Formats: sequence, C-alpha cells, structure tokens
Amino acid sequence: MRRRFLLLTSLFAPVAARAQSVAQAEPDEWQTVIASDLRCRLEMPQPAEKSVAGDKEKGHVAPRQSWESKRGTQIFDFDYADYETGWFSSHDTKQMARDLGRGEAEKAFPRDKYTYARDEAVTLQGWDGYALDIQDATGASVIMRTYIVRDRLYRMLVTAGADMKSKSAAARFVDSLKLAETRP
Repeated sequence: MRRRFLLLTSLFAPVAARAQSVAQAEPDEWQTVIASDLRCRLEMPQPAEKSVAGDKEKGHVAPRQSWESKRGTQIFDFDYADYETGWFSSHDTKQMARDLGRGEAEKAFPRDKYTYARDEAVTLQGWDGYALDIQDATGASVIMRTYIVRDRLYRMLVTAGADMKSKSAAARFVDSLKLAETRP
C-alpha cells in the first residue's frame, strides 16, 4: 500500500509543480464558479461576486442566480434562472434563444454605429443558444451568449477592449461554460 502511494505521489508531483508554476505565472487569477446544484461551471476573473435576485420574475420557479467580476475595465457577467416546466421546453427553443439573445440589442447598439461581428444561432453540448458579438469603430466589443437547457436560461455577457489581452480573457470566459447535461 505504501509503495502505491509513493508511486502515485511521484507520478502527480510533476503535474502539480507544473500547475503551480502556471498559476504563479498568471498575473491575474481566475476562479471556477460552480452552480450550487452542480448543473454548470465556468471560469471568471476573481473575485466573482455572487448575488441572488430578491424577487422572482414572471415564470421563474426560483430567484435568478448571478455572478459578476471585473478585470480592469472589463466586465464579466453570468446568470441563470429556472423557469416553470414547459416555459421553454414546450416551445421552439432555437427561436426563443434568438429572441432572448438579441433582446433589445438593436435599440442599444444601432447597426449604423456598431458592427454585428457575430449574430447567429449556436449550440452548447447540443442545447440551443444564441451568440451576439457587437463591436464599435475602435474594435471594443460586447460579447453575449444565451443558452436554453430544458427550462433553465443561461446568459453570459463580457466586454472587451480592442487589445488582444482583453479579447483573450473574453474568449476564455465565454468558452469556459460547461453544462452537466448533454442534450440527448
């Protein structure tokens, strides 16, 4: 038994040392956010502050859970809300994801002033979603993702400057969302 423990320790020591050196090399720390029901996880710059909506919106069966963090001038937002059974799942979730993903975007970001770099339906692990990336003339952007998983709505929003560092951080955040369930 002791020999197996020593063998395992020697196998994992280089991995742990490499992970520690990578963590020390990262100038700003990221943290993993995991939903209390374990149905999703993602990475955000720390500290990510969690909040729970005081009241439920129409159709909600539980208050909206949200996290926000900042990295310089960048804003990282993630939230989800559970809705009544059938709220989304009994409808066309592709269309609902589009409607929710677009929201009021055309009013807030008129096409004559902003470029819609990405404006399309997407999927995450088989679930319907919508991607909306909007840029201004300087290259700064707002990146939004909306996903519908059964009767839960997930939303992500991140801002990014024109520089590669903030665009990389935005991509890391958006690409980090993992769901516990894959659509059958």
